[in-house]
Amino acid sequence: MPSPQEFVAALIAVVGGGNVLTGDAAAPYLTDWRRKRTGRAIAVARPANREEVAALVRLCAAHGVPIVAQGGNTGQVAGATPDTSGRALVLSLARLNRIRAIDADNDTITVEAGCVLQAVQEAARRHNRLFPLSLGAEGSCTIGGNLATNAGGTQVLRYGNARELTLGLEVVTAEGEIWHGLRGLRKDNAGYDLRDLYLGSEGTLGIITAATLRLYPMPQSQHTALVALASLEDATRLLARARSELGSTLTAFEVMARGCLEDVVAAFPQQRLPFERQDPAVQWYALLESSVTRACASSGDDFEAMLAGAWEAGAISDAVIAASAAQRRDFWALREHITLALAEQPYCIKHDISLPISAVADFVRRNGAQLAQAHPGLRMRVFGHLGDGNLHYNLLGPVGTSRAAWMAAEPGIQTKVHDEVVALGGSISAEQGIGGLRVAELRRYKPALELALMRRIKQALDPSGLLNPGKVLDASQPPD
Repeated sequence: MPSPQEFVAALIAVVGGGNVLTGDAAAPYLTDWRRKRTGRAIAVARPANREEVAALVRLCAAHGVPIVAQGGNTGQVAGATPDTSGRALVLSLARLNRIRAIDADNDTITVEAGCVLQAVQEAARRHNRLFPLSLGAEGSCTIGGNLATNAGGTQVLRYGNARELTLGLEVVTAEGEIWHGLRGLRKDNAGYDLRDLYLGSEGTLGIITAATLRLYPMPQSQHTALVALASLEDATRLLARARSELGSTLTAFEVMARGCLEDVVAAFPQQRLPFERQDPAVQWYALLESSVTRACASSGDDFEAMLAGAWEAGAISDAVIAASAAQRRDFWALREHITLALAEQPYCIKHDISLPISAVADFVRRNGAQLAQAHPGLRMRVFGHLGDGNLHYNLLGPVGTSRAAWMAAEPGIQTKVHDEVVALGGSISAEQGIGGLRVAELRRYKPALELALMRRIKQALDPSGLLNPGKVLDASQPPD
């Protein structure tokens, strides 16, 4: 193993001196977005293309240096943060940010891993196409991170997760070879689907450097409503009605507990709820949207008729349909500011769970009551993608609780939440991944055979264990 100085010199020979960061310049890359973990690294390297990525991986493989690939560093589970050993290289993909090709006839776009999600959306829009992946962090998160975590977002209901939006990949393997898998094919049954191994693997099996992604026709007509509801059961019934009456035009169905939007309005005075009065019986809100790819007056009529039927059936307390594109943006801004409002709190215990839609309301009611009994004054801040059963199940301590005290309560609370989620056939990670924060939880809840199969895959594709060590799988557990 060369000295750190010699290794940094070798890195500079690959990517140039201005793209190898150490000391204070490296610090922003060493702490995760939630500031849950801060690590150390030999250096941060910023390659410009796949060849430089491959050369860096070969260099690290030759000297046994771990590699932590990083995109926009917006993850929720410290999946792109090095450990504290100081042995790892952080490999930032931010400079791999080219739109390589758009094939409008094939409805595909080929982009590099460092492309910011919003830039991909805008590039597609310039060709009158839609790239439907949409996240609150889309102005800073990158495609490589989106694919490495199989990101979901607000339009999974209609278009699916990142996995469903990806046709082909370009990947640098643990040995520094480049797999050229950028195929824009909807059907390719020639052997094992290697693409699906890398998608969602959080940089532990290979480093995604580019992807060929699906595009869709740009919607020509969108209808958006913010709906007030007495209960989460009412939200579930409204979702069933919307699916039945709107069919595939239903694009999004988000739910937000009342406290979430109260926090948003308190933290961001420019945000306003559009209702004339606040009914104390209202405890939940739903944000739903339908879209069609051609201008069609009847689609708006269908949307209004669905809501009118729900009103007559007593399923909703109030509803406002966006009258303009600006008002539609205002509705979505309320939803997207929830995470920012929670960041203003001393500490938030976060869960990213998924459940069968039929079990969501009962879970929230029963689990919430159990937690409130154990922690009087606890404040639930639940929101998420009811259309696909994914909840961001957030818990704030009683008013006045210190950050340290609420952090100390977190392990016991997480166990109560996750035990019940798994008992109901759900998952402890719906769209954010396992990263470094949920490794022990994965080991607790995954069946032994599933863990064994995962370790065998890891051993086959990264036999030296240098790719993002300590993430997803417990490094202390040998492969079976």
